[in-house]
Amino acid sequence: MASVLASLLPKLGSLGTSDHASVVSINLFVALLCACIVIGHLLEENRWINESITALIIGLGTGVVILLISGGKSSHLLVFSEDLFFIYLLPPIIFNAGFQVKKKQFFVNFITIMMFGAIGTLVSCAIITLGAIQFFKKLDIGFLDIGDYLAIGAIFAATDSVCTLQVLHQDETPLLYSLVFGEGVVNDATSVVLFNAIQNFDLSSMNFSIAIRFIGNFLYLFLASTLLGVATGLLSAYIIKKLYFGRHSTDREVALMMLMAYLSYMLAELFYLSGILTVFFCGIVMSHYTWHNVTESSRVTTRHAFATLSFLAETFLFLYVGMDALDIEKWKFVSDSPGLSVAVSSILMGLVLLGRAAFVFPLSFLSNLMKKSSEERITFRQQVIIWWAGLMRGAVSMALAYNKFTRSGHTQLQDNAIMITSTITIVLFSTMVFGLMTKPLISLLLPPQRQLSTVSSDPNTPKSLTVPLLGSREDSEVDLNGQDLPHPPSLRMLLTAPSHKVHRYWRKFDDSFMRPMFGGRGFAPPAPGSPTEQGP
Repeated sequence: MASVLASLLPKLGSLGTSDHASVVSINLFVALLCACIVIGHLLEENRWINESITALIIGLGTGVVILLISGGKSSHLLVFSEDLFFIYLLPPIIFNAGFQVKKKQFFVNFITIMMFGAIGTLVSCAIITLGAIQFFKKLDIGFLDIGDYLAIGAIFAATDSVCTLQVLHQDETPLLYSLVFGEGVVNDATSVVLFNAIQNFDLSSMNFSIAIRFIGNFLYLFLASTLLGVATGLLSAYIIKKLYFGRHSTDREVALMMLMAYLSYMLAELFYLSGILTVFFCGIVMSHYTWHNVTESSRVTTRHAFATLSFLAETFLFLYVGMDALDIEKWKFVSDSPGLSVAVSSILMGLVLLGRAAFVFPLSFLSNLMKKSSEERITFRQQVIIWWAGLMRGAVSMALAYNKFTRSGHTQLQDNAIMITSTITIVLFSTMVFGLMTKPLISLLLPPQRQLSTVSSDPNTPKSLTVPLLGSREDSEVDLNGQDLPHPPSLRMLLTAPSHKVHRYWRKFDDSFMRPMFGGRGFAPPAPGSPTEQGP
């Protein structure tokens, strides 16, 4: 027995040391998160620095300090994991975006957003892929096959919607915010779906049937993911409306909203769908129905809880990206050929610029052709800002690159290390340079103008949550004096103002069927103890 205990003691001692090291790392990381929040608050009025760049700079500085203390052995506290990113950090960011987004602007520009997010991403991916094939061959990089080139196209076609959310504000520039952010969400979903499709399909022998299956699978993922998000949101609204959790405990209804939101994302991952699209549309549906079925205190709680979780996840991401950028393990493999790494990064950055310009300006022209009103058209200055704001690359690109070119966050091959370091370089350069210049660029091209407020005056009401799911200036939440205004003939209206026509039919369907069943503003049942009976 003594010998057994003697053999176990060293193992227990090493286990305790390992646990203590983890505790130290977590303490330092939490302290850095606090520092990011404090410094971000102090720089709130700065027109150049936003919180994402602040976290990135702090991460870089921390990485340098850790690198010096460890004697050049390590620069980060935690090992980057794409699973950590996709399963824990991305869902609250995308859900809160859907929960808080101004639905009126989003759905009025829905066709343009889908053009930018889906078609634009495919165009950008194609240009980056073709350019990489052309230039990398001249650099004598022969380790990549066609699947690798297509994966590179999908990786660098993914814009960083997290950066965009902090650079643009939907109150100051509602049209730009809805276009750039909406495109960012659809772009991320398209890039991830495209990347997974490339990984799953054998592209070495491409033919017409494989191409058709590829396109069909792509469209199926989009539609199925959206429907799953809508279904989960409606289910949460129905459960909360029927069971009246607020009669006994507001904690239960808040917890159920959070868990159902996360469940939508995990169900999408379970069925190999796009969790980004699913949780985004789940957020939109919850804001339109579920949120209005809970008590007043729960509304305030959920609004702040979702925003706080999203904020912490964003800060965590940029902080870690900054630290991981100095990972000595990856840079050692490219130290023998720094010129090659710089050339690869420069080529990819140039292709990112070209790929985005190749679809932003042509698709903006097509979108303007469909707009009758000059106020709804995208001006050239706005197009420049959309092109510029979408040049940033972030954690999505890094996660996909790690998935493709590393194993458990580590790489032992020089070729793979070149692609990882090039991705890190582009993420840092695009976030720092384009992120720093976006605010001044907006001020230069679009001088501040006084804008009318379109949100509720109630401080407890989240932005956009009282706006109809499909809003328009001609159709408000309530018709004038309770009377319907005369409408032009259906065919002529559908041709001249299709969004208004669709909105009219949607409102009738929503008021007569959806809201009575799933709840929503003004449709919660007046039963004793129900949310509508409890005042603020």
